[in-house]
Amino acid sequence: MNRSNTHLMEPEDERQYMLNDNFEIMEKYGVPTGAMQIHFHNFYELLYIAAGEFACLIDNTTYYLKKGDFLLIDRNHMHHYQYVENKHEDSKRVLLWVTKEFLNELSGAGVDLSACFSMEGAPAYHFPAHHEDKLADYLFQILFGVSTKDGIDAEQMLIEKSYLTLFFGYLNRLCARRGFQFQEEETTTNDMMKLVFEHIDSHISDPIIIDELADLTGMTKYQFLRSFKTVTGMTVHDFIIKKRLLHACEEIWKGCPISDVYKSCGFADYSSFFRNFKKAYDMSPREFKVYSEQTV
Repeated sequence: MNRSNTHLMEPEDERQYMLNDNFEIMEKYGVPTGAMQIHFHNFYELLYIAAGEFACLIDNTTYYLKKGDFLLIDRNHMHHYQYVENKHEDSKRVLLWVTKEFLNELSGAGVDLSACFSMEGAPAYHFPAHHEDKLADYLFQILFGVSTKDGIDAEQMLIEKSYLTLFFGYLNRLCARRGFQFQEEETTTNDMMKLVFEHIDSHISDPIIIDELADLTGMTKYQFLRSFKTVTGMTVHDFIIKKRLLHACEEIWKGCPISDVYKSCGFADYSSFFRNFKKAYDMSPREFKVYSEQTV
C-alpha cells in the first residue's frame, strides 16, 4: 500500500520508523522527547525550524539550528537531537521523512531529487528569506493538506506529490550553492566521537575493546563510558553494533554476498548478524538487498 501520512505528531510520539511506504510529514514542538538516543534509518530525514532553536548531532558534529534553518540527514547516518535547557522549549519544527524509492519516482529524466542529501560539506542550510518562505510554503501545504474522512484520496495524493516535487526540485537547486551551507562557527565537532568513529571504522571486522577506546580519548574507562552515554544516549556496546550494521548496509549496496557480509562487519556468527539487522531495519539482510536494488 503506497500511502503518505501528514499529521501533527504528538509530543510523546518517540518512534523512529515510518508507518507508510512513501513519506511522512509531521509538526513537532517544544522540548524533544523522541530521537534522544543516537540512531539511523534507511530513509531520508529533513528538519525545518519554523520557530525557536534546535540542535542535532550527526556523526561527530553538532549543528545549532535557528528559525528558518534546514537540516538534511542522509540515509544510514548516525544522529540524534541534543536538548539544550532554556533554549529549545519554544522550538517548533517540521519533520519530513521520505524514502529513496519515492524520490526516485518523483524525479524526472536526468534529475535526482535525492541529491541534496549527499552534497559535500555541512548538511545544514540557512537560505535567504524569499527562498525560505517558498520552501516553507510547500511544506505547510503538504502538512495541512485536506484529506477525506476515510483517508487520503487520489486527488490529495496527486497534490502532495506535486508539492513534494516542487519542494525538492527547488531545494536541490539551492543546496548546490555552497554559500548557503552552515559555517564552522554554527557547529561543534566532538573530538571524542571523532576518535571513536575513526577507530571503529578502521577495525570494523575485528573485536573492539572498550579499554582501547578509553585510552584513545585519554579518559579512564569509567569516565569514557559515562561521557559516551551522555553524548549519545546509548551504551558503547550498542553503538558498536549500530556501526557494524551501517558497514553491513554499505557492503550490501556494493553487491557483497550476504554470506560474507557478517564476517566483514565483525559479527561472531550469522545468527547474531541476522537478529540485530532484523531488529534495526525490520527486514532480513536478503530483503534489504532486494529493496536496495530497487531503489538505486
